Amino acid sequence: MSAAPDTGAAAGAGLSAREGADIETFLEMMAVERGAADNTVVAYRRDLEDAAGFMAGQGGSLMTATTEDIRAYVGRLAARGFAETSRSRRLSALRQYYRFLYVEGRRGDDPTGPIEGARRKQPLPKIMSEDEVDRLLDRAAAEAVDPEQSPARRVRAARMHALVELLYATGMRVSELVSLPRAVLRGRQRMIVVRGKGDKERMVPIGEAARDALTRLSEAMREATIAEEGRWLFPALSESGHLTRQAFARDLKALAAREGIPAERISPHVLRHAFASHLLQNGADLRAVQELLGHADISTTQIYTHVLEERLIRLVTDHHPLSEQSRE
Repeated sequence: MSAAPDTGAAAGAGLSAREGADIETFLEMMAVERGAADNTVVAYRRDLEDAAGFMAGQGGSLMTATTEDIRAYVGRLAARGFAETSRSRRLSALRQYYRFLYVEGRRGDDPTGPIEGARRKQPLPKIMSEDEVDRLLDRAAAEAVDPEQSPARRVRAARMHALVELLYATGMRVSELVSLPRAVLRGRQRMIVVRGKGDKERMVPIGEAARDALTRLSEAMREATIAEEGRWLFPALSESGHLTRQAFARDLKALAAREGIPAERISPHVLRHAFASHLLQNGADLRAVQELLGHADISTTQIYTHVLEERLIRLVTDHHPLSEQSRE
């Protein structure tokens, strides 16, 4: 691309329908799965639309942008008088957006990869302690069998209990969880097939507690005379289709708050992180966790290496003959 006049005033004007849909899906993922605050989502939208406006002014788009196009955009920000911190923030938004497109299979590369700049250190994933997860599961289980509830409310409580048990048992993405087909309930299988990103299928084990919770959900639905012959394992009870990611995330936060766990500390993505971290803390192999999470690349799973490092340090401290603790 050649140099072009300032396009900042027309930010977002060059968005195609497909590009707009990609940005909306990315922002929804950030809000629902990552728990991004509203003002963060607004900032990402503004930054991506500004970049899209620049690319459109060059005759291109975010989808077709090259590394040189991204560099040209960052250079234009500098020419427009943006401070280094503001340029770094916009570059960070683009990095996350292109990482999302790559993981989703929408692009085969990440054009921001070769660009040097103020790369923020990847934050450690937020997780819950095993005690907090136990408390959350116990609360969900208690509410699911509360005899004071109406049949309809018991169904909703049983659905939430099954969702939480299954999410923590498998580490599924929230989009994978809410869209599970009813067919996965054939028999009391120890493994279910999950259709993940790029329509790739993987087998994940489910424990006895999750299977029991699913059985109780089926019983509650029969008692409430709610048809079970539909397509979805977790139907939206008041409308067609399955439960939405947003509705599950909202109800999960409400469940946590009732248990005294700050709602801002929990999301479906946090429970997925807890699943992976707790497995590693208890001796699981990183490659096995990669497969269970459905990560195409081990580098994505390596955000959990801090857990492995802590485990290895503890192992050496506790068992190596030359460690100070072993010699006491």
